[in-house]
Amino acid sequence: MPLPAKPLQQSGEYRQAVTMVGGQSVTLSDDTLVLQRRFGKLPVALLPRAQLCRDTLRDNLRAANLHKSLLVISPDHPAPWLASLGAVGLMSPSYVAQLSLTGDLRAQMHQKWRNRLTFSQSQNLRITRQNLPSKPDIWLLQKDQDQQSARGYKTWSEELTRAYGRANPGAAKLFTAFDGKHEVAAMLFLCHGRSASYHIGHSTPHGRSLCAHNLLLWEAMQWLSAKGVTQLELGTIDTDKAPGLARFKLGTGAKPRALGGTWGWWPPLGRLMSPLNLLDRRLMAVATQADYSSAL
Repeated sequence: MPLPAKPLQQSGEYRQAVTMVGGQSVTLSDDTLVLQRRFGKLPVALLPRAQLCRDTLRDNLRAANLHKSLLVISPDHPAPWLASLGAVGLMSPSYVAQLSLTGDLRAQMHQKWRNRLTFSQSQNLRITRQNLPSKPDIWLLQKDQDQQSARGYKTWSEELTRAYGRANPGAAKLFTAFDGKHEVAAMLFLCHGRSASYHIGHSTPHGRSLCAHNLLLWEAMQWLSAKGVTQLELGTIDTDKAPGLARFKLGTGAKPRALGGTWGWWPPLGRLMSPLNLLDRRLMAVATQADYSSAL
């Protein structure tokens, strides 16, 4: 089975942005990007959304002189075979919503999503599209940082987001909805190859009442498709903790796809830690796509 399109975190565009902000990385012989960090005095190698091959992983790590490093691996696809190498499951698999941008984009939508789009199109919103500006006071980035602080979580830093736009001119597209002169919603998309990823978004209460995000995403879908992008990743979905957001993403016609969780592996230990995986089988289990049918 062919691998999915290369994810954002393994793209050349992401590598250039990381380099611009001073991040350290190496590339394996199979083009897997490995980020190098230090936690105190401990060097750690991170493999984000890595498309791994069981037969070549050890050799590729050895060739890059990483075979003795502490590894934190987040496969782009289920990889239960990592347990047989001695890796230990740390976080259970999450799921991403992937939307095909080929064919009839409107026909694949859920009826309720399409109805909200039709409503939003009747509200006289003005939609703008531009490359991510270099000015310091970008409305969406300010709102995103405020939300991260209020909810106590961290994703990309604003510095890295801005670096992506600078390092890859034209690849960071900002769509904004205005009601009159006022921003009511915005969405930022990052392009990489023939794929794109939804990065961040924000809507005011008034924007939500106008279903502005439906209209913004529809405008982005059409524009990306016209530019030759064939797949749009809408980010993770969680039907338990964020059912409304999951319904919004899957309502576009996107399909859920399982990632591979997060694993810790220190190759010099061999399979010494393998017995711990007996406790983690349920943690690392992958649900079926049918489990998401109730989200709509």
